[in-house]
Amino acid sequence: MSSVAVLTQESFNEHRSGLLPEQKGGTGAPGEEEEALPTYKDAFPPLPEKAASPEGTQETANAWTSKLRPLKASVITQVFHVPLEERKYKDINQFGEGDQAKVCVDIMHKTGAHLELSLAKDQGLSIMVSGKLDAVMKARKEIVSRLQTQASATVAIPKEHHRFVIGKNGEKLQELELKTATKIQIPRPDDLSNQIKISGTKEGLEKAKHEILLISAEQDKRAVERVNIDKVFHPFITGAYNKLVGEMMQETGARINVPPPSVNKTEIVITGEKEQVALAVAMIKKVSEEKKKNATTIAVEVKKSQHKYVIGPKGNTLQEILDKTGVSVEIPPSDSSSETVILRGEPDRLGQALTEVYAKANSYNVSSVSAPSWLHRFIIGKKGQNLAKITQQMPKVHIEFTEGEDRITLEGPTKDVQMVQSQIEAIVTDLVSRMDYTEISVDPKFHRHLIGKGGVNINRIKELHKVTVRIPPDNEKSNLIRIEGDPQGVQEAKKELLELASRMENERTKDLIIEQRFHRAIIGQKGEKIKEVRDKFPEVIINFPDPAQKSDIVQLRGPRTEVEKCAKFMQKIVAEMVENSFSVSVPIFKQFHRNIIGKGGSNIKKVRDSTGARIIFPTADDKDQELITVIGTEEAVQEAQKELEELIKSLVRLQMTFEHGMMRSDKVLRDLADEYGGVMVSFPRTGSQSEKVTLKGAKECVEAAKKRMLEIVDDLVSIFFFLSKWNGIFLNLCLFAIVAAPPAEAPIQENGEANGEVKEPVDPNAPKKCDVIVISGRKERCEGAVEALKALVPVTIEVEVPFELHRYIIGQKGSGIRKMMDEFEVNIQVPAPDQQSDKIAITGLANHLDRAKEGLLERVKELQAEQEDRALRSFKLTITVDPKYHPKIIGRKGAIITNIRTEHDVNIQFPEKNDENQDQITITGYEHKAIAAKEAIQHIVDELEEMISEDITLDSRVHARIIGARGKGIRKIMDEFKVDLRFPQSGAADPNLVTVTGRPELVDEAIDHLLNLEEEYMADVVENEAKMAYMRPPGGSAASMDEQRGPSKGFVVREAPWTTGNEKAPDMSSSEDFPSFGAPVATKTSPWGPKRF
Repeated sequence: MSSVAVLTQESFNEHRSGLLPEQKGGTGAPGEEEEALPTYKDAFPPLPEKAASPEGTQETANAWTSKLRPLKASVITQVFHVPLEERKYKDINQFGEGDQAKVCVDIMHKTGAHLELSLAKDQGLSIMVSGKLDAVMKARKEIVSRLQTQASATVAIPKEHHRFVIGKNGEKLQELELKTATKIQIPRPDDLSNQIKISGTKEGLEKAKHEILLISAEQDKRAVERVNIDKVFHPFITGAYNKLVGEMMQETGARINVPPPSVNKTEIVITGEKEQVALAVAMIKKVSEEKKKNATTIAVEVKKSQHKYVIGPKGNTLQEILDKTGVSVEIPPSDSSSETVILRGEPDRLGQALTEVYAKANSYNVSSVSAPSWLHRFIIGKKGQNLAKITQQMPKVHIEFTEGEDRITLEGPTKDVQMVQSQIEAIVTDLVSRMDYTEISVDPKFHRHLIGKGGVNINRIKELHKVTVRIPPDNEKSNLIRIEGDPQGVQEAKKELLELASRMENERTKDLIIEQRFHRAIIGQKGEKIKEVRDKFPEVIINFPDPAQKSDIVQLRGPRTEVEKCAKFMQKIVAEMVENSFSVSVPIFKQFHRNIIGKGGSNIKKVRDSTGARIIFPTADDKDQELITVIGTEEAVQEAQKELEELIKSLVRLQMTFEHGMMRSDKVLRDLADEYGGVMVSFPRTGSQSEKVTLKGAKECVEAAKKRMLEIVDDLVSIFFFLSKWNGIFLNLCLFAIVAAPPAEAPIQENGEANGEVKEPVDPNAPKKCDVIVISGRKERCEGAVEALKALVPVTIEVEVPFELHRYIIGQKGSGIRKMMDEFEVNIQVPAPDQQSDKIAITGLANHLDRAKEGLLERVKELQAEQEDRALRSFKLTITVDPKYHPKIIGRKGAIITNIRTEHDVNIQFPEKNDENQDQITITGYEHKAIAAKEAIQHIVDELEEMISEDITLDSRVHARIIGARGKGIRKIMDEFKVDLRFPQSGAADPNLVTVTGRPELVDEAIDHLLNLEEEYMADVVENEAKMAYMRPPGGSAASMDEQRGPSKGFVVREAPWTTGNEKAPDMSSSEDFPSFGAPVATKTSPWGPKRF
């Protein structure tokens, strides 16, 4: 049998003498020592054997299980009974089905618990619920509310006790509802009713009612008392360092809240059990009455500058005087001009207190050293190195440098001040003897150019001449530049800076107005084009605005003459771009585009080369697939348009007259042949000018057919329809309509002759042949065709639109005007910006113009409304707020200010670091919303101004636990009590001091909570320290402990197995008794039993 030994804490303490016999008070007799040793069975109790007796088993089991904690099951099972009269679903025939089953399935899904239902003999419902404790409790609540009929009751308790029923964050109420399986409704704070409504089962109602009455009864025992005591007697009640009030609280058990000296309140609040509060009130009043009766006052004059020495750091000196003498010292407020200090206390103690006051007031001295203000930073040294040497030697001396004043103020103990003064005077004398300074006047607009990009210019001057140069920041609006350093370096730096400034004064800045749409074209791909301009004018700096600004201003800066040349050159570039941006859209059927392009682009390339215009065909994404855009100069565009029209005309050639065309119709010829005995009709060849038609057949049939053909020709008429500028549009139509396109107009000779024949003079008002479309057919059909063609002729109208709205109608990259053109199927022409015209032309079909005009005017109304809205939204107001409150108004990660901005739809701008008015917050938006936002900010400021700060002492050992991981704990406390907590930094004078800031009542609650946490955590800290002390024996190092102990015998026991027989104790150094891992060992029998592997 193998044995396992367990060494408990108690047995270790009991047998420690076996390890340290020397600590037992000297060496005892060998017999006594042996009797004190534990037996082997006591130290290592054996495991129970299978054949052991019940008594032995029980005894052994106790030895092993006496220190083991029972494990709780994670899954529990509870059974709930619902009597028949309280069941909501009583249909016995549908047990396991219907609504009851659906409710049970829903409860299982919602809570995660498992439900089993059964019916008792009395038809009551038994429900077994299994699962984790939380899931079972939730399931129970659902079962009671959904499977059991509900009753209701009310219980009345005082209104002020309701909050204790609810508990912190509603936790108490939730716990009560789960515990009793009821629904508890508590009236709102603004409801004057004190009735709490409870709904649930009868059993649950009684439980909930009982619990609520218990909570109310417990609160009835507590009381709150407010006592008004004159502010001047508060120090006597609190005592020095709050000792007296602490003793009162400890003696009575009540909490006493005395307002701090900075809060001008006379009310002292006492809370606790009624008896405790009454006892505390009596003690406070007793102290107050005694001091009123016995205390007297004296007033002394102490310089205002010495008051802070009497007060001491955080009022410690006042507390020290109160502790030593029992006299309260009253100092006038810092904003008061009074120098009178009042001492209040027992008459025999006033003299001693007065001595203390004068001693503290005169313990410090204030002196000044004369030093030019420009030398101050040299005295301080880089990163305060020079000053640090002095302050390390004399840490009690405060050295103050005032900007703009030629003196240094020293404050501290008299002897120390004198020593520091002599050291600083020596430094000043040395600096004055070897350093100089000068000031030069330079216009502030040139300051940033003197500094250079990244400070390159000014840093070069500083390093070259070994000087420091101070250029005032922009917010100072000063033109004085100060140069300090070696006299020779100062003069050289001054000369160079003045030369740079004079060179810059000759510079000029000019703003060019260039439409933003041309900026990218001027810059070119990867800035190639603008690089050429900059290379041509290297002394001119060209700045384009950010595309997001949508600005048309391009800034040029450099020498006056070069800037003028560069401006003219860029204006010339822009003029060429404007000239080359004239465009016309030509509509041509999509199926003819490839014919216009030609094989390998030969046709379109020819047109582009001959005219210099760009011809853009529609892409797959374009909505209108039949519009070809021609861009270039106006002359080039018109020439290209003519060539495109010629290309279209060459595709449309009607090689026969309409009469022949009609007669050639297969249907007409078949009808003639069928009707007139198979007469054959022969037409002249295409291209011939003959109008003869030959008929062959029987004489009578031919005559009848001829007569019929002449009737057909007589029925046909020709109508000439005149067009001028729209011929190109109808050329496409001619390919599908029964119209004859007009032939191209013959060239007109200057002398009116052609081919040597004298022509009659041409009537200038007569229409040209190229403007005539011939329609042939039956009269009524021709007239209908004319009307149809007239309906297709575009019409142009003009609409009045203010010029300043044109760019908004066009939209970004023309998107706005393209959308309207696509929507209304018209062409909209906006006049060029240089025309300053208010007329916009709309061209399109007559039935489309009215809709387009209405749409355009509607868009104008929208834009005008937007302008008015922008004007209303631009209302601005400012609010003055102390900068120290700005972070609180902004909130954590901007949460508070974002909420105000979103709620009131305004823009709130805080001052920049360099702004002059650091207390000005600007609000922009609608006037009423801006005012509302201002009130919201003012409300926050008012709350912040009402806040107080209190210092409490919390053991630094619990700070980390209160703060929590990544500040989670402290954030929870701050959010819960609406206060701000400040813990001391490492190296602080008082590492236990914690500052709580917030509203007075919330600060008190937060302090109570923190003190409770401290008490709770300190118990753990003390326990841990005790354990550590136990684990690390006191008395120095391990070596010294070994010396005290002497040679150790190890852990010694009696009646071990190796002492009962002939076997020896196991050899610790033997590889057989204690083999290494992996080493082969011979098998050996031993008292420990057979080895098992």
